[in-house]
Amino acid sequence: MEGTIYRAMIPVKSLSEAKSRLAPHFTQYQRETLALDMLRHVVQTLCASQDFDLVSVVSPDIRVLEKVRTWGARALFEERSGHNPALHMAALCELAEGADALLTISADLPLLTPDDIGVMVERSTRFDVVLAPSMDRTGTNAMLARPPLAIPYLFGVNSLQKHLRAARRRGLSTSLYASRGLSLDIDTIEDVQELERVARMGASAGRDVYGSVGIAS
Repeated sequence: MEGTIYRAMIPVKSLSEAKSRLAPHFTQYQRETLALDMLRHVVQTLCASQDFDLVSVVSPDIRVLEKVRTWGARALFEERSGHNPALHMAALCELAEGADALLTISADLPLLTPDDIGVMVERSTRFDVVLAPSMDRTGTNAMLARPPLAIPYLFGVNSLQKHLRAARRRGLSTSLYASRGLSLDIDTIEDVQELERVARMGASAGRDVYGSVGIAS
């Protein structure tokens, strides 16, 4: 790993679209606050891991970009519409700047730890592509590729299998790493309830994110 330039990238939607599936349960303000608090946690965890030359946030939302600068991340304005095309353009920028490996990770992982990141980085020294599946093992919550764009971005429905197939077609080695910190992403009320359960058990990251939204009982 010595001499290898690792970078990390976090895609973030506009806050006006934040956590829309939670709209029946929480106000727009609460959803925006939740999204920002989880993003801050992910940015700070990536920075604390000390594995990355640079952490960038890609978003079309100026409010998001202004926030992340204060948390130590680079702000990249989304240059193309659509999740995967925007990521592709941002990854090209990372490649042009000399990145050897690129972690692309979800913004809504309230239980993420530096140890989770460390495992992915270590595995990337032995595998071309390291993938972190969602809790239902259909989605992809993080992807670490050496080099960046070794496989295309295929986020969306059943993205985990799509990424695995893309790697196989290119003859690339893959590793799956599942952990609580990388698998629990917050999209539904059931996810919030699971976060509440974990927070009550004493997980500091989960407690901080859950309580800050003002919805803790």
